[in-house]
Amino acid sequence: MEFGAVLQCNPPAQRTVALAKKAEEHGFDYVWTFDSHLLWQEPYVIYSQILAETRSIKVGPMVTNPATRDWTVTASTYATLNQMYGNRTVCGIGRGDSAVRVTNGAPTTLKTLRQAIHVIRELANSRPVEYNGATLQFPWSKGSELEIWVAAYGPLALKLTGEVGDGFILQLADVDIAEWMIRTVRQAAVNAGRDPDSISFCVAAPMYIGTDREHMRNQCRWFGGMVGNHVADIVSKYGSDSSVPQALTDYIAGRQGYDYNEHGRAGNTHADFVPDEIVDRFCILGTAEEHMEKLEKLKALGVTQFAGYLQHDNKEETLRVYGETVIPALRDHVAAKA
Repeated sequence: MEFGAVLQCNPPAQRTVALAKKAEEHGFDYVWTFDSHLLWQEPYVIYSQILAETRSIKVGPMVTNPATRDWTVTASTYATLNQMYGNRTVCGIGRGDSAVRVTNGAPTTLKTLRQAIHVIRELANSRPVEYNGATLQFPWSKGSELEIWVAAYGPLALKLTGEVGDGFILQLADVDIAEWMIRTVRQAAVNAGRDPDSISFCVAAPMYIGTDREHMRNQCRWFGGMVGNHVADIVSKYGSDSSVPQALTDYIAGRQGYDYNEHGRAGNTHADFVPDEIVDRFCILGTAEEHMEKLEKLKALGVTQFAGYLQHDNKEETLRVYGETVIPALRDHVAAKA
């Protein structure tokens, strides 16, 4: 299993760079960031500095979208970073959430997402692509490599992920829900004639090392509110009796609006409706042993990466314990099995 750290680009930017360096020192393979240019600082500028000050870690957004960024500019950014620092980027992409909703916009259609994935993938992999009636290619890009990982929750988005994604990003760590979603993506890949084992499966959720259960829950309750935005879209489209697990849809009954100015922040006042049970199911909280126990269950489902959100008050200690205990244990387990 690989490991990622998910950061917000809060100022000062050097703090984000320092956390990324600390993640690499502790054995993490990826650094992901939120991508909402109005709520936080511009991530792609910060990626350049992270890549300059690290050796091997990969960087990318969790997640970007096709609405607020021109697809060709996005591809050019990746191809440029890859040429400058080696192929150390990854593109997480979805229909759009905070970046579009904060301007009263709406997520894109799945058709648009599919088209954007194709254009970004071809250009950022140094290949030509047809776009708006023209054949485009970066004449300066040679040997750039970019994987595109799709973030999804609903049935049709999961189907698209299995059909075109190099990876699947599931933003919650509930074992039962993960089992259903991974199975759905893998089946969609099989139906499309793809090898499901070629897809990376990333579970992303807050990780907090500690023993004060109430404090940890309150620091990470915001995550249930964030996931609730996507669940509300699913319920609106499919109803509450769809194939989506009830464990995912039932808890939003008490949801009353959402303020994106508090998005992804500990103490978010719009996450009060999220019960403790959901926080425990969606996040990974507790001692190193509790983290390892849940990660073993996720790995058994086919999860190839765990990406831990660090939007709480215990960032450095959580990174340290992961580096000294959790990551070596999961990797030693893999080596022993091999």
